[in-house]
Amino acid sequence: MARSHRRPQERTEEREIRAESEVRLAVVADTHSNPHPDALAHLAALSPTAILHAGDIGDLAVIERLERVAPTIAVRGNIDERELPDHIVLTVKRDTAALRIFLTHIAVRGPKLMPSVAAPARAAGASVVICGHSHVPLIAGERGLSVFNPGSIGPRRFSLPITFGVLEWGQKLSARHVDCETGETWLPG
Repeated sequence: MARSHRRPQERTEEREIRAESEVRLAVVADTHSNPHPDALAHLAALSPTAILHAGDIGDLAVIERLERVAPTIAVRGNIDERELPDHIVLTVKRDTAALRIFLTHIAVRGPKLMPSVAAPARAAGASVVICGHSHVPLIAGERGLSVFNPGSIGPRRFSLPITFGVLEWGQKLSARHVDCETGETWLPG
């Protein structure tokens, strides 16, 4: 009997976070079963509302460790098992305001958002796309969508930094990267 080589059906889930005041989301990706040894301490110091993992988790015990810091929402990366969703449309609600986030693993080619991600993100009413995969920290915008890649807190790849991201939503939405080795804000260059 011939084996099918079709790609499995992608799965999108809807999730919601409710907050009383300012929202702080820690964003991680590409742990590859081996997050930086200081990552959990730096994440805990932030007291995040939640942690978002943009895939390539590896051993799911990583999620259990992140859950000790804050509720953790994760998508499947290209190395992960099928039990995780491929995309999550996350609604963050605070008072009467809402922020919609499209969480996925692969979303950019170079610095450009892929049309195959932009279309469902827009259809879901998202204003932010969070992704991983490249291990390259990125804050960008493209035709009304903010794009955020936290970098990687897993094993170092080439000369890339080991970083995670922070999204804070108070009066406005802000994004930054944190160096896992120092705990300080990371800036390119």
